[in-house]
Amino acid sequence: MIAIRSSWYDLLKDEFSKQYFLDLQEFLRNEYTNYTIYPEEKNIFNALNSVPFDKVKVVIIGQDPYHEPRQAQGMSFSVPEDVDIPPSLVNIMHEIESDLGVKCYDNGNLTRWAKQGVLLLNTVLTVRKGMANSHKDKGWEKLTRKIIELLGQRKEPIVFLLWGSYAQSYQDLIAPWHLVLKAPHPSPLSAYRGFFGCKHFSKCNQFLIEHGQTPIDWR
Repeated sequence: MIAIRSSWYDLLKDEFSKQYFLDLQEFLRNEYTNYTIYPEEKNIFNALNSVPFDKVKVVIIGQDPYHEPRQAQGMSFSVPEDVDIPPSLVNIMHEIESDLGVKCYDNGNLTRWAKQGVLLLNTVLTVRKGMANSHKDKGWEKLTRKIIELLGQRKEPIVFLLWGSYAQSYQDLIAPWHLVLKAPHPSPLSAYRGFFGCKHFSKCNQFLIEHGQTPIDWR
């Protein structure tokens, strides 16, 4: 069992004893033994370990980790500082700069967002090298669906940024007192269909301010 911070473990411990998760553990044990898997085992729950449940202000839902060397670090869209910024994150930064009139930092390590309460959650938390979606339907989605459900029913308001049809499929788990912002995915294939100009970052911060919370420094 990979280490997970106590605030999340207490909420999810019943999931960890269910058969689907036991099967997932066995699958991962075999995968990490026989193949190159991303992220490193210690970083599988990096997103959760970076933001306690009660400190989450914003949720950004991704699909599965980057599958090329040195990219995945356990948070959706984020890469280590010394790695080239992937195209989708480049587009996210362009929208931030256009929306907020700021200049983003020149690296893709989004730990700076996580420290402010942004949960960067992929719904599948591992992947085999060079094989996108290779760990799809192995059990991760059941766990992360539970995580989104718990956040979606939390009484304190949260902003959910749902980019693309896959992320938007989780909207039914989110209670109406939260703010849900939807747009096409920021990938080069779809960003021009409405992600650019969506102004999600200013809308997010306005909601946080209206609910007595500190806005996110999105740079």
